[in-house]
Amino acid sequence: MAIVRDATAPELTAAGAVQEAPSRPLGRTLRRYAPIGIGVVMALAMVVIAAGAPLIAPLSPSAQFADAVLKGPGAVERHALGTDEFGRDLLSRIIWGARVSLQVGLASVIFGFALGVPLGILAGVQGGRIETCIMRGADMLMAFPTLLLALIIVTALGGSLPNEILAIGVALTPNFVRLARGLALTIREQDYILAARALGSGQLRVMARHVFPNALYALVVVATLYIATAIRTEATLSFLGFGIP
Repeated sequence: MAIVRDATAPELTAAGAVQEAPSRPLGRTLRRYAPIGIGVVMALAMVVIAAGAPLIAPLSPSAQFADAVLKGPGAVERHALGTDEFGRDLLSRIIWGARVSLQVGLASVIFGFALGVPLGILAGVQGGRIETCIMRGADMLMAFPTLLLALIIVTALGGSLPNEILAIGVALTPNFVRLARGLALTIREQDYILAARALGSGQLRVMARHVFPNALYALVVVATLYIATAIRTEATLSFLGFGIP
């Protein structure tokens, strides 16, 4: 009978020393993780710029310069990216605007996550009329596009930072509800869930101790993708005149 040896397992030499399998070349490892590294660096750079806006911005974002109206990049020495129709420095306004975008993006996704995930897990684990009510409510919200629903809420409440976070968070909530319910439907059929119920665990304990931790990884990955959606929605609302002044 032939013995098949794992190519990645350590080898035992004649002297009895363990010889490790050859490691992966450094260049191949760097190429594999290069996109992740670039994304992390860009995200950290945006966070640092937003946090240090008072120190990094060369000028005040609201300062107007009558002698430099609608100047292009480099046309005036003190305005690297030019000015707008009121003579305000565009580079300074972009740096300060990054702070608002991050606040709205992170806060609205956290709001939608905190509201939608528990409802989705409850619908997936409990089932019955509770699931029907939750999912029909989510379907009603999903009938409206994210931008349109956020625009309706902001129009009703007024344009401010808390209202914009609330509007975008509510618009993103149905997405988290549906995702969490789908994950809960899969997880609740696993053997460890059946074992937990056999040992007397109630529905709340099953959801908090078993379903939510096992669904958290996929939920966090999707939540990071929705940050871009929230920032884009915030920028569109501001462009339409319904966002933060």
